[in-house]
Amino acid sequence: MTTATLDRPAAGAGARAATGSVVTGIGVTAPNGLGTEAWWAATLRGTGGIRPLTRFDASRYPVRLAGEVPGFVDTDHLPSRLLPQTDRVTRLSLAAAKEALDDCGTGPDALPDYGAGVVTASSAGGFEFGQRELQALWSKGGQHVSAYQSFAWFYAVNTGQISIRHQLRGSSGVVVTEQAGGLDAIAHARRQIRKGATLMVTGGVDSALCPWGWAAHLAAGELSETTDPARAYLPFDAAANGHVVGEGGALFVLENATAAHDRGADVYGAFTGYAATFDGPGTPRLGDAARLALTDAGLNPGDIDVVFADAAADRAADRAEAAALAALFGPRGVPVTAPKSMTGRLLAGGASLDVAAALLSLRDQVIPPTTGTTTPAADCPVDLVTTPRDTTVRHALVLARGRGGFNSAAVLSAL
Repeated sequence: MTTATLDRPAAGAGARAATGSVVTGIGVTAPNGLGTEAWWAATLRGTGGIRPLTRFDASRYPVRLAGEVPGFVDTDHLPSRLLPQTDRVTRLSLAAAKEALDDCGTGPDALPDYGAGVVTASSAGGFEFGQRELQALWSKGGQHVSAYQSFAWFYAVNTGQISIRHQLRGSSGVVVTEQAGGLDAIAHARRQIRKGATLMVTGGVDSALCPWGWAAHLAAGELSETTDPARAYLPFDAAANGHVVGEGGALFVLENATAAHDRGADVYGAFTGYAATFDGPGTPRLGDAARLALTDAGLNPGDIDVVFADAAADRAADRAEAAALAALFGPRGVPVTAPKSMTGRLLAGGASLDVAAALLSLRDQVIPPTTGTTTPAADCPVDLVTTPRDTTVRHALVLARGRGGFNSAAVLSAL
């Protein structure tokens, strides 16, 4: 990780960052790379992770593509005692949390008691675990249901298992706002730091690639039925016809900036702005969330160097997002990218993975590409980045929309 210092003179958003919350660790489990640097290298190459499902036989379903995390061997990441009590999503979360904590260079022994906590986002909980135990209940009887079903399916289980494994006994929680959850969790962690916490593990990881989860995904009617992985998920494209589901996400170590400086921590960037809105009847409010996040960061639209789009790959939703961006920045007024085109939409993990991409863009001064889409539709006037773009990146805006009307926006800033 490249070192950034916290003591350079700054004003505006930089001054806020110096006294606010900074990211000192990143952990990634993604369909196109396991581990932060492997995923980032694949993303810059434009290497996708969307492929035919292997976690179950999907041959009889109308949709058979997904973004699965490759090469994840459970026993490489978890002790054997945890295997019977954890779902796939919790195992991915524990791996990401360990990488983030190892990356940040500190541990619970160096922190005050109750000074570190966990806030994660989840959309599905331990869906695969829940399916298996419900099958046992219906086919064999209650005596065959695991006692671990009492918590392994639950939305908060990732937070609990991370806090137990790493002795993080501070204020903790979970948020459930679907795709927006990854940003909402980080914002909640920032609130805990403002209240006095020293360090928070935060972000989102999701996985529901099992028949029960697949039935829920299909019921929403938003999945692409295209069988070509390279053409199945086309955000802002005239041929967009739905998205692809994936699993994984990213977790972070968010620290009080002063505490991070005092221990000489390396820093990826600062979480300088955030806002959330809720759509009214026929009134999308993603643009309002973006404007409010900029205000929270003390920035103007011209200060933003890149937008990581929600990128629904639904024609109406893409038009609405493009219109919101045009209203704020002007038509094609800011580079826009959607690296999730390589992974699929990861539920609560998607926005978190975009935050990781934004932070590494700040570090490496490059905007990662959107794949699949080569030319945006005429009614989506965005400057879509389709090959890696070397450029100055000081402030990045990340957008996310959750099913049901949730909108969230976050600003990440270099120091």
